[in-house]
Amino acid sequence: MNRKDLQELSKVRLTEAKALLNLGMSDGAYYLAGYAVECGLKACISKGTQRHDFPDKKKADSSYTHTLRDLVRVAGLETSRLKRVGESKAFDDNWEAVDKWSERSRYERKTPEAAKGLVDAVSNRRDGVISWIKLFW
Repeated sequence: MNRKDLQELSKVRLTEAKALLNLGMSDGAYYLAGYAVECGLKACISKGTQRHDFPDKKKADSSYTHTLRDLVRVAGLETSRLKRVGESKAFDDNWEAVDKWSERSRYERKTPEAAKGLVDAVSNRRDGVISWIKLFW
């Protein structure tokens, strides 16, 4: 899997999340919206990998997580995230919603409101988390 694959998966997962939300399938919408962010962050990590370089083992191992805050750190985006949070209350609110996501949500029931909140936090064109991630992938 390469950077372009991860970028495409991020877009596809977000499209699927929106479709499921429109169908009233909030559990899957919530789950896939979080995976859109995960794939986007992994694309950012991949961008930092130079062709023909031997991978840093610690960075590679740290990339194999579903914890979004950890992926932000591995991608080297924590300073940028904090700057954006300081610039926009809406982004801060959206990040807080996204930060609550976990891969364990696949085993949880989600209300339509919770799913809509996460999908909106991820996809908002101006202050959404994916819009921010795309600046670095």
